[in-house]
Order: sequence, then structure tokens, then C-alpha cells
Amino acid sequence: MKTASFLCLAALGVASTSEAATHFEIKNRRIEPRQTLAGALHDAALPDEQVTAVIAALEGVFDFRKSRVGDQFRLVMKNGELDFFDYRQSTVDEWQVRRDGEKYVGSKRSIEVEKQVSLVSLEINSSLYEATLAAGEDPSIGLVLSDVFAWDIDFYRDVRKGDRAKALVEKFVSKGRVLRYGEVLAATYEGGLVGNKRVFRYVLPNGEANFFQEDGASAKKTFLKSPLKYAHITSSFGSRFHPVLQYVKNHNGVDYGTPIGTPVWAVADGTVVSAGNAGAAGNMVVLRHANGMETQYMHLSRFGDGVRSGQRVRQKQVIAYSGNTGRSTGPHLHFGLKRNGAYANPLTQKFPRADPLPKELTADFLAKAHDMAQQLDAVSVAAVAGKAGPPPAAAK
Repeated sequence: MKTASFLCLAALGVASTSEAATHFEIKNRRIEPRQTLAGALHDAALPDEQVTAVIAALEGVFDFRKSRVGDQFRLVMKNGELDFFDYRQSTVDEWQVRRDGEKYVGSKRSIEVEKQVSLVSLEINSSLYEATLAAGEDPSIGLVLSDVFAWDIDFYRDVRKGDRAKALVEKFVSKGRVLRYGEVLAATYEGGLVGNKRVFRYVLPNGEANFFQEDGASAKKTFLKSPLKYAHITSSFGSRFHPVLQYVKNHNGVDYGTPIGTPVWAVADGTVVSAGNAGAAGNMVVLRHANGMETQYMHLSRFGDGVRSGQRVRQKQVIAYSGNTGRSTGPHLHFGLKRNGAYANPLTQKFPRADPLPKELTADFLAKAHDMAQQLDAVSVAAVAGKAGPPPAAAK
């Protein structure tokens, strides 16, 4: 990294020959591989005693174990001594050390972050990912939407060209830049295959938030459509020519091609029957669910935190990460489903929805859903009218 430097006079007017000019030098650096912050400061030619002073000033303010390759820092030197130091990991994670007399004081810089509620509109011509880029949104909004519609839409198998999605979503913004998305408050999906879906977020009296349809019916089902947010099916349920064993045998599940390390969800609430190596199945987790249901997750690279036999897990909890262990020809997840001890095709099952809203909450929900629906529909009205400009601001 190049060093920027400049020279300025200590005072206005004419200085006497006995007065020395004040020299400022700015050094911009990054943390390199296998480099600690202290090491990076030494490599930037900061004197040893000032390195010690910076590290001491940041103790209790910055966790040095979280220093990462690529982190940026700046040194402002005044007449060869450190006057100011700042360290940046992101637009909202910055630390600084300032000179205060004869000592240095460290602090975390306060960054103003604003929460906004915005409307996001997507038209899918190839994939949800491409649609987010075309709309000028961060691709992570696709993951947020796949989470919201996880009970009804498999975003690899069910998406068709011309499908449309809209979401009323929280955005956390700093200096005009979207840092991350927050909660989806309402969303619609108009699909050629799955039809029209519309859901609204509602916080129950116990503080738990769930999604419901416009009439108060739960958007949640007892089982998710897929154990992964995104993946493509490489082998379906039924007879097939086994790529390793080289003969035709039953394939008691569905294979999803996905990179090693992809988070794997529990498709329903349940209890861990086993979590360990299972020979040809590689690392495997087996879950037992209500009503005689069992699910199997095979060829995993590793297990989720604390996943072990007897543990209770919740729907959408990450129980493992996909891999390529056991009898496998490439990175993928094998997902199996049993009903009363017999294997069943996971892709053809029909599962009931969870309980609807309690009757005493229906009126409050309907009123709030009506307000959010108006904000969602305002985009369509504006588009039909051919009006340009940003979508209407949502109430905070």
C-alpha cells in the first residue's frame, strides 16, 4: 500500500529561522496474511514504544483476536510521532486511538445507522440472484425471501421466468449505503408454477414473530419444502443407476448438488436420533418428528453446534453442513424421508399448515396486514400508471 504524505506550516505568517516546520505524514496499510496488528504497526515503521502505546490503548476496546486479513488502518504522524490511529473493518466497525497530552486513548467510533423500511420489487428472468442484481439490490435479499417462503417455494425447482416478487423490508443504512437487510414485514410472490403467495409478519403477545396469510392462516407448515435455501437436484427419488456401485438400485431420497459447507436446515421440529459417521452415508444426522416421520441428512462435512443424540431441534435450525463424505462422487446432500418406517418421496409430500392466529388476535392482525398490503400494492399501481421515481416510504 502506498504511503501518502504532506507538509504544512505550524502557524500562519512568517516563521523565524529558529522555528521548525511541522511535518505530517499519513500511512495507509492493510493487515496482511499471518500478520498481527502489532506486527503490522512494526512493519509500518512505527517506533516500538508507540506500538506498545497503541496496543495498550485498545485493550478492552478492541478484541485483537478478531483482527482479519484485509482490515484497513491509518497512521497520522506528526514530526515522527503518532498523533492519530484508526482501524476499520467495515462501514460500521471502526476504532481509533487519539493522542491526549502525554498519553493515548482508544475508543470505538460511533457510526450513525438508520433503519428504513423500503419496497423491493423483483422480476425473475433467469434466477432470483440475477433478479436482485437487476433491481439494484444486494443478492442477500434473495436469501431473506427464500427464508420467508421456505414452506411453499423451492427457489431452485419452483421458479419460472416471468415470476415476480415484492417485499416490504427493513434496511439498515449508513452514509447512503445499505449495510444489511433486517426483517421482511410483508412479501408477495406471483409464480407461474406455485401461484400467488402473500404473507405478513406478525409479532405474537409472547414476542415470537411468525408469518401469516391475509386471512390469518399460518404461512408456516410442519415441514419445509427443502433442507437447503438454494440447491439443485442432481438425483431424484426412485430407481437409478448407481454412479459408484455401477448397477441399478433404489435411491431412497433426493440428492442436492451444493458446495461443501452449505448450511443444512432441519425441515421440521424434532429430536436427533443419531449424529455421526454411518459408513457409505458418510457423516449423517437422523431426526425423528411427530406422526411417525423421520428425516435423514447424509454426506455431511460437519455437524451443527451441539447437535447430538437426544437433542431437540427446531425447524430451520442449522443442524449440519453439506459435504462429500462416505460413498459419494462429489459434494452434495442426500436427503431422505420416512413415513412409519418406509421411505417416501420428499418432493411429493403434502404437509399441513401450523395453527392459525388465535381468534382474539385476528382483528389486530387484519388491520396491520391491511396497511402493509396497501404499501405492497402501491408499487403495482405506480408501475401500471407508468410513473417513475422511488417507491413510497413506509411508516416506521
